Order: sequence, then C-alpha cells, then structure tokens
Amino acid sequence: MEILDIYDKYRKRTGKTYPRKEPIPSGGLRLIVHIIIFNDKGELLIQQRADHKKMGGLWDLTCGGACQAGENSFEGARRELKEELGLDFDFTSIRPILTANFDQGFDDFFLLKKNLEINKLKLQKEEVRAARWASRAEVLDLLSKGEFVKYKKSYLDLLFDLNDDRDFMKY
Repeated sequence: MEILDIYDKYRKRTGKTYPRKEPIPSGGLRLIVHIIIFNDKGELLIQQRADHKKMGGLWDLTCGGACQAGENSFEGARRELKEELGLDFDFTSIRPILTANFDQGFDDFFLLKKNLEINKLKLQKEEVRAARWASRAEVLDLLSKGEFVKYKKSYLDLLFDLNDDRDFMKY
C-alpha cells in the first residue's frame, strides 16, 4: 500500500500521511510528478495505460505518479521513470520545467530530451501496456478521438512549445 505525504497550500509537508487508495483528507494536498521525454525529432514519448488502471487503455504522457511519503519531486520522478519505463536519471541535476497547481495538490513536470529505442524500454506491465513516439499532431488526434487522457489541448500544446523553445539537458 502506497502512503502519501499531505502538504499545505505553501507546499510544506504537514507531517501527516494517508493511503493512496483513500481520498485525500479535506484541506490536504499531494505532490505529483510527470516526466516528459522528447526526441530530437520533437516527438513525445507516450505510454498507453494498463487496462485495469483508472483511464485504462488511454494514451498518456511519458510517465508520472504520486510522490510517496518522504519523497521530494526529484526522488519521485526518478522512481516513477525507473518503475514504469526502466530508465534511471538523477533529477537533482535539473529543475521542473513547470508546476501545475490543481485542486488536490501540486504537479511538477520534468522535461528531458533523449532518443530512446522503444523496444529497449522495460515497461512495468502493471502500469504500462505500450509506449511509442508521437508527434504533436498525433497526440492531438488521439485526444480528439478520446484515446488520450483528457488534458486540455492548450496544455499539450504548451508542452510541445516548451520543448521547441528550450535546450534541455540530454542524458
């Protein structure tokens, strides 16, 4: 069972925790991370969520999840990337490209540039059914067909725009 820290609106741990499967206690916030990987062609590495998961079968951003109790976003990002795709990266050498505040917490987004071979990824079968590279047009097409997690189009465009406008750390 995953245990998550509860944060206040200032992004400070309250010293309290809760089980991930339960609703977050009223007034509490949680910390989420997303890792976005682009290749040199400007394509986004996307994953298809395992069927049994919430939003199962839908395509999603590269990887992500909730930070566990005691983890900061750098540690959570490293763990999620290793668990879901079998890749190891020390995120303490970079900062999140953006943080999105949502009703139940904070979501740190880390952007990386790496040319990866899909068949060399070690997909976590409990979380990920498949992975592939997709252009902006392909991602937006999947979104319009209801085959991608329901992000706002402008939000996905922003991620692609950030990739186009920034020299990311390569590893």
